[in-house]
Amino acid sequence: MRRVLRSSVLALATISAVVLSGCGGGAHVDDIFSAGGWPGMHADARNSDTSPVTGSRDISLAWSRPLGGPVANYASVAASGQIFLTARTEKGCNLFSFQMESGRKRWCRQLAPGVVASTPVVDGAANVYVGENGAMNSFNEHGQLRWRTPVVGTPLSAQFTGDGNLLFITQLGQISVLDPQTGQKVVASYDLIPPPSVADGANVDILPDDKGLSGCFFGSPDCPVANMPAIDLASGTFYFTFYAPGATEADLVAMKYSGGDNPTISQEWSSDTLPGGSASSPDLSADGSVVYINDNWGTVWAIDAATGDPKWSYDIGYAAAGSPSTSADGLIIPAGGLDGHLLALQDKGDHAELVWERKDLRHLGVPAQTAGSTGYSVVREGVDGLAVLTFDTSTGETLDQDTLPGAKGFTVGTSIGPEGEVLTPTLLGELFVLR
Repeated sequence: MRRVLRSSVLALATISAVVLSGCGGGAHVDDIFSAGGWPGMHADARNSDTSPVTGSRDISLAWSRPLGGPVANYASVAASGQIFLTARTEKGCNLFSFQMESGRKRWCRQLAPGVVASTPVVDGAANVYVGENGAMNSFNEHGQLRWRTPVVGTPLSAQFTGDGNLLFITQLGQISVLDPQTGQKVVASYDLIPPPSVADGANVDILPDDKGLSGCFFGSPDCPVANMPAIDLASGTFYFTFYAPGATEADLVAMKYSGGDNPTISQEWSSDTLPGGSASSPDLSADGSVVYINDNWGTVWAIDAATGDPKWSYDIGYAAAGSPSTSADGLIIPAGGLDGHLLALQDKGDHAELVWERKDLRHLGVPAQTAGSTGYSVVREGVDGLAVLTFDTSTGETLDQDTLPGAKGFTVGTSIGPEGEVLTPTLLGELFVLR
C-alpha cells in the first residue's frame, strides 16, 4: 500500500539555514563517491555494494588485526587506500584508521559508544565523517577534528548529496544535511517523529541519544530508522525504512532533498509492502527507477522508485542479514544469513529470474561484486570456521577460497580497496585484508 506522508514539521523543513555557495538550481551533480576506493558503507550513493575495480581471482590473506571489541559495520576505504573502521570497545579508541599496505594504525580516536553504529564516510580528500551519540563529526586524514555538529540521536552512516553536502538520519528519525566543510546545517533538520510540543507540557522526558541502538540490527521498533539511505544523486530522492510510533513493522519511505539556493526536505511516499518490515538498507538500480530491499521473512522486493508500488518479489528461502549487492545490469546477490546460501537473481522488469544457486555453501557474509564478473563473500568452512569465497558472478562457480584464521561467527561487510584488496571485519572484532 502506498501512502503520501504528512508532517507538522514540513514547514520547518523548507527553511534554509545556510545558503549554499557555488550551487545553482540543483542541476549540478557532484558524485563525491566517484573518487575511488570504497568511501561509504555500501560503496556508493545507490548502496550497490559493487566496485568498478577488476577483482582478482587469486587472492590470499595479507594481514589481520583485532580491534578490541565487536564490529557492527563495514570498513570504508579512501581512494588513497587509507582504511577507516569503528568498534565497540570497553576503553580507549573506537574509531580507527589503518594503512592498507601494512595494517599499521595511522591514528585512532575515542568517541561516544554509539560510534559503533556508524560506518565512516570518506571524501576525495580523505576527510572522514562519522557519527556518535548526539553528534556528527568530521576528521581530516591525520585524525584531527575538523568540526562537530550536535543532532538528536546517533547518526547512522551518511551519504553525499548531488550538490556535495552530507545527508544522514539518526536512529531516532532526525534527518540532517550538513555542509561538509563547516558542519553547518544547510536546511533545518527534519524530524520524522515530531518533538514534544508546548501542549505536551514541560515534564516530558528527553530521549537519550543512544536509545534503541542495540535494536537497530534486528529492526526493532525501539530503533525507528535502522539503516542508511540510498540516494538518487540526480533527483535528490532518498530511500530508507522507518518504524513509525505505534506501527507493527517498518515501512519503506521515499523523501527528497532539493538542494540549490533554497534547499528543502520534502516527503514523497511511504509503503507498507514489506512483511515483517526490514532492517537492511535499500539499494537503487543504476538508473534510479527501482528500489531493491529485503523483508524480514526471506523475500527480496523490487519497488517502483517513483510510486512505491511493488514490481516483483522473490522468496530466497531465508532471512538475509544485510543488503544485497546489485550490479549496474541488475544482477542481485543477496546477503547471507543464519540459514543462508549463495544465489544470484536477474531483474527482468516484471519478475526476477534465478540465475544460479549454490545450496552447497552456507553463506554468512555480505557480498561485493567487482568488474570482470568477480565477487567475494564469506562462507562457513569446516565446523565453525570462516573463509572468503571468490566466485564468478555470472555462474556462481568457486574461483578461490581463503581461510580467515581463527575467525568465528560471521562477518559484517565486504569492502573492496582501490587496488582490488578485499576487506571484511568479523562481528567479534577482527579485520581481515586479502589481496
